[in-house]
Order: sequence, then structure tokens, then C-alpha cells
Amino acid sequence: MLRHIVMFKLKTTEKPLEENVREAKAKAQRLVDLVPSLAAMSVVTNSPECDSTNYNIALICDFEDKAALDAYQNHPDHKAFGAYISTVRAEGGRACIDFEI
Repeated sequence: MLRHIVMFKLKTTEKPLEENVREAKAKAQRLVDLVPSLAAMSVVTNSPECDSTNYNIALICDFEDKAALDAYQNHPDHKAFGAYISTVRAEGGRACIDFEI
């Protein structure tokens, strides 16, 4: 199994930051039903009680192997999410790690 964790630091746009976080979370959660190679996914957001300089949202995704991760990366629904998140992501606001579990 391969775990893919990606975190985003979002920004205020024409919408407040909190609304962008809620919308990003909802859009990300839909991916589990849309992308067949995605074995499992949790979408979490930074606790309001914790440091506001933390990343705002993290996607924790599990895949059977690298080929499944590649299929996810190239899936049209994942690409659509990527296009969306780039509109609400702060500059330099992405971090990712992939590792065997």
C-alpha cells in the first residue's frame, strides 16, 4: 500500500478563508466516490483552536500501489479538483509526501 498525504494552505479570495476551507473539503471528499483507484481517503482540516499558520486542509489517501496513485493523479475528477484548489491555494501552500504503509 502507498499513502499519499497532501496539505494545502488556503487564502482568502472573494470568499472568506473559512468558506474556502469548507468548499475545498467538500470537493475533496467527493473524490473517493469518483476515482476508482483511490482505496481510502480522509480529509481533515486544521482545528480552529490550533495555530492559524498551520496548513488548512490535508488529504490522506491510500492506494494499492504506485500505478493506482498515478491513475488517481491523471483522473479527470482529480485534475478538476487540482484546478479548483489552485484558485484558493496560497502561494507556496502545498506540501506532499508519498510512502509505503
